[in-house]
Amino acid sequence: MLYLHPFAEEMNKSRRMAALQAQALAAAGYDVLQIDLLGCGDSSGDFVDASWQAWRDDVLAGYRWLRSRSPAPLILWGLRAGCLLAAEVAADIPEAADFIFWQPVISGKQHWQQFMRLKMAGEMASGQAKAVGEQLRQQLANDQSVEIAGYGISPALATGLEQADLTPPPARHGRLIWLETSLREDASLSPAAQKGVTQWQMAGYTVDARIACGPAFWQTTEIGDAPALIAATLAALATGS
Repeated sequence: MLYLHPFAEEMNKSRRMAALQAQALAAAGYDVLQIDLLGCGDSSGDFVDASWQAWRDDVLAGYRWLRSRSPAPLILWGLRAGCLLAAEVAADIPEAADFIFWQPVISGKQHWQQFMRLKMAGEMASGQAKAVGEQLRQQLANDQSVEIAGYGISPALATGLEQADLTPPPARHGRLIWLETSLREDASLSPAAQKGVTQWQMAGYTVDARIACGPAFWQTTEIGDAPALIAATLAALATGS
């Protein structure tokens, strides 16, 4: 199993949950590889050095490393924007892969726009939010990096994220475990998520979609745990084995 982390600060907020899940998976007999993409965590380079293509190359390198050490069937496990990366890279991997999506980002364009709003939010009081947004777009169009929430973003990374969509890899089929969290016990998938599930089913994937009780730990102020999500992941894997 290869874990692909979220974008920017969501990665830091999620590191504990990813580690807890990886430990639980290892205890259950899975070979799990967690990697920090270029410019993230303990990897080489700075965030501003990253591009979407470089991250795709990192995933392929992680796959080759894992495959050289484990003969087990491949599962790509993504969280948030990591799901976008998993879906894209799967087309370049020379074997079929199953997927685990935790709270997947469905539209890279929407995710990038939400991230840009962090920069514009600081200018709301002065009424400069629109001008700041236009300035960011202009800088990127001029092949200049921008800084948002303490992260330097290259045009190549912004463009790659913005163009990414959570679409099934062509000519592939397998199993997808789609898990989201909610503090409401009666919660159900959003219409957008239901549409995504249907798209993957129509592409030939068997989809197990579930809601686990827990916080949105990738964006909480304090580092949060969602033990029910870990249990739901293990249960879904056991159901399909």
